[in-house]
Amino acid sequence: MKAMTQYHIPVLLEESVALLDINPAGTYVDLTFGGGGHSRRILEQLGPEGRLYGFDQDRDTLANAPDDPRFCYVASNFRFLRGALRLRGVTQVDGILADLGVSSHHFDAVERGFSFRGDAPLDMRMNQRGHLTAADVVNNSSAEELTRIFGDWGELDTPWKIANCLIRAREQAPVTTTAQLVEAVRPCTPKKEEAKFLTKLFQALRIEVNGEMEALKMALEQSLKMLRPNGRLVVISYHSLEDRLVKNFLRSGNFTGKVEKDFFGRAKVPFELVTRKAVVPSAEELERNPRSRSAKLRAGAKCMNDK
Repeated sequence: MKAMTQYHIPVLLEESVALLDINPAGTYVDLTFGGGGHSRRILEQLGPEGRLYGFDQDRDTLANAPDDPRFCYVASNFRFLRGALRLRGVTQVDGILADLGVSSHHFDAVERGFSFRGDAPLDMRMNQRGHLTAADVVNNSSAEELTRIFGDWGELDTPWKIANCLIRAREQAPVTTTAQLVEAVRPCTPKKEEAKFLTKLFQALRIEVNGEMEALKMALEQSLKMLRPNGRLVVISYHSLEDRLVKNFLRSGNFTGKVEKDFFGRAKVPFELVTRKAVVPSAEELERNPRSRSAKLRAGAKCMNDK
């Protein structure tokens, strides 16, 4: 089996698993199995009757699956959480953990096209069986669509300028590699913040290719339905778009963050917040794993009166 640390170093490992408040006989879900770091720590705390379901749409991660009768690998995007668990006879769970973002493996596997550091096909598919690639988005989207992608998913300044750069470049030849993409946007790349700019650009394309925001919304909504009363939802996010959705959902049960009230004016909230503010990596973890620097951890316990 491929060593877990070669695939991905689990972020906020102790903090996130502690927030699950594990019942040794309970049923848990790791929505982002990846290298299996969080799953292994959960299994260490489960007894013989405990169960853990690990979701991942990237079949590469199957090599990391532990040989443990209490563990079930689910080869699926977490947007299908509820249906996939019901197929396995599971209707309620005690805790759900999600470590969002991209694993170290994806960044380090240059041929997958997730990183601007190197030259590779412009792919960015988490699920290699998916049809849409980053090259498809770059070469086939209109200027308006590209502007939306870079503005909404990359939160980049002047996204229309970036879109126009790409339109001009692809008129000369299709943009099919990461190096060609970097060169195509060079005219609108700020020299002093090149790495930050390209990180946001690649993030925007990756989110679009994989439908990440839509999948996260679906998973959060289904998590609330799947959790038993007092069950825990624990989420690690890596950029403001994800964190905003998670924060609002835990606070209000919707993605606007607006708390609804009942007839008597009492707040209708689905979770009791376990983390009042985001938990971030310690200085020690940042030194050990610099890629954890943007991580934010939030958790909530499903309210007892929320069915």
